[in-house]
Parts: sequence; C-alpha cells; structure tokens
Amino acid sequence: MQPLVELKDTQSEIDHRKIAIDRVGVKGLRYPITVLDKAHQKQNTIATVGLTVDLPHHYKGTHMSRFIEALNEYGPVFHIEKIQKLASGLLERLDAQQAHVDFEFPFFLEKKAPVTGAVGLMDYTVRFSAGLQKGELDFVLTVVVPVTTLCPCSKAISESGAHNQRGQVTYAVRFKRPIWIEDLIRLVESCASSELYSLLKRPDEKAVTERAYNNPVFVEDLVRNIAARSNAEENITWYRVEAENFESIHNHNAYALVEKG
Repeated sequence: MQPLVELKDTQSEIDHRKIAIDRVGVKGLRYPITVLDKAHQKQNTIATVGLTVDLPHHYKGTHMSRFIEALNEYGPVFHIEKIQKLASGLLERLDAQQAHVDFEFPFFLEKKAPVTGAVGLMDYTVRFSAGLQKGELDFVLTVVVPVTTLCPCSKAISESGAHNQRGQVTYAVRFKRPIWIEDLIRLVESCASSELYSLLKRPDEKAVTERAYNNPVFVEDLVRNIAARSNAEENITWYRVEAENFESIHNHNAYALVEKG
C-alpha cells in the first residue's frame, strides 16, 4: 500500500465574499432504511435522503464526503432518536451550527377490499424532516394520502349521478409523543368521500362507489374535516393539511390548505 500523500483542502480555504450559506449538503441520495410498522413491527424501504448544514461565511466550501460518512455511521434503521443522532453527527463533523435531515420514502399498507376482503398493497409517500439547532430538534412527519372525493354541488343539482375524482392530501404534523404513520393515514382517509384500494372486485367497486356518493365532500370540507380531527388529538401540537383534487370535469385542480400555529 502506498503511503498517503497530504492533499490540498480547498474547501477549508478562506472565502472573502463574507456571505454565509443557509444550507449546503447533499440531496437525491437513495438509501435503504427500516421504519416502524404498526402491523409488522418493521418495514424495509428505500428513502431519498437530503442532508444539509449551514456554512459560515469564511469557509469556501463544505466536505460532501462527511455527510455520507455520517449517514453510514447512524444508518440504516431510522426513527426519531436515530435522526437526532445523525443531525448531531453532522454538526460535529462539519463544524456547523444547524443541521437538516430529510427522508422521503414509500410506505406500504395491506388493505382489504370492503366486501370481498381481497388483499392488496397500497403505497403512500412519507417524509421525515428534522432540523437541529442549539440542541433543539424540530421534527415534522408528513404523509401524502390519495383519496376519493365526490362533489356535493354536482350531487345536489344533478338528476342522476355526481362527478367524483381522485385527490391527494399532504398532511404534516408535529407531536408530543411518537405517532404511528398508519394512524395519520387512517385519519386522512376517514375524512374523504372514500379511501382508495389497490384491489377491488365488482361487489367492492359497488360498495366504494355508493360510499362516495353518500358522503360528498368539497376540497374545503376535506381539509376542515382533517383539521377538526387534528384539533381533537391532544398529541398533535401543529399541523398543515393541503388537499388537491384532480378534477374530472374541469381543466384545473381544486385546492385548499389549513395550518395550525
């Protein structure tokens, strides 16, 4: 093995523009992780990771390899406590004052069709976002949930039928105690005209269609329903709920947002 040669450390050179950078690091890194699963204890998935820190004005650049070293040290099983350790490791390795850690990954649930009980897998997008500064961790859990909504106005004015569409809810929360991803997903689904399934037989399709028809909600109703349920949850300290309906008879989408705090 050849002896190591000391190489120039360009990143640590002085930058004379005196402009600090709020966030610098790596994004779009795919990494295997294991998350907690209410039904099966653990679930293996692949996250898209972003790791950033602040950069003081006097440093020319950051050391990108140190982000990957920190991830490898604290991976691959992640929960809130492990994310805080990862963020602390970034601060120490990169001589920074604040660190941000973001994981976005698909999360799968087994769902039974409402009549036949046929089992299929539904996938949802989940995000873990954490910021660490002065020893304080700010953690936000986000779920992206597809739903069905049926238009109350269309039902009210039509002699038969009513237009419905698939929508998407992005629900972000802060909380006092650990909260299950599945519980947030179920909360959102219960507030829509109907939840979605990956596998439906004809009796199931009939049941889902009739359920949506009997439970019409505007996009405004959807975010208000979720907000009301969130307000009743003592464990949830902050939330942002966004709903977007991919309209079936318009060439635009319907959108609404409610944020607490």
